[in-house]
Amino acid sequence: MKEKLSKNITKQNGITLIALVITIIVLLILAGVSIAMLTGQNGILTQAQNASTQTEIAEAKEKAQMDIMAWQSERLENGQDATLND
Repeated sequence: MKEKLSKNITKQNGITLIALVITIIVLLILAGVSIAMLTGQNGILTQAQNASTQTEIAEAKEKAQMDIMAWQSERLENGQDATLND
């Protein structure tokens, strides 16, 4: 009876070396994919920077359009011609 117990105890080794190596390889692949998605040409950081630049350009265009409309309304209030030549 004691011999059977000792055989059962020795068979339970836990995580094998192969399972550990496979787990490490999978984690390395996931880390590589994550880093590539963050820093690549179409990565999240690059897209965020492009979005920021596009927002600044849109804000500048909107400010210029508002300034033009304010100038035109001021000219119209004074009875002057409010057309832009260029």
